[in-house]
Amino acid sequence: MPELCRFYGIVIRMYYGDHLPAHFHAAYGDYEAVIGIENLSILRGTLPRRALGLVAEWASLHKEELRAAWHLASELQPLARIDPLP
Repeated sequence: MPELCRFYGIVIRMYYGDHLPAHFHAAYGDYEAVIGIENLSILRGTLPRRALGLVAEWASLHKEELRAAWHLASELQPLARIDPLP
């Protein structure tokens, strides 16, 4: 699973050819959540409140890049890295 970004101990990944709805995977320590790109809701799993807030902030800033990455992943194309939170 390609890694899109890493910041503050949080790792963001996306699977190639994954199922709908469009989403990404966020991992922090032993926690992992699947987060929808469009509404940034947790589809599955859990993250600590602070980590979830950071992921939501990051995803809001990079929503267009996440949409583009989802499109590329659905076509099994290489994914570009996305900048982390400052």
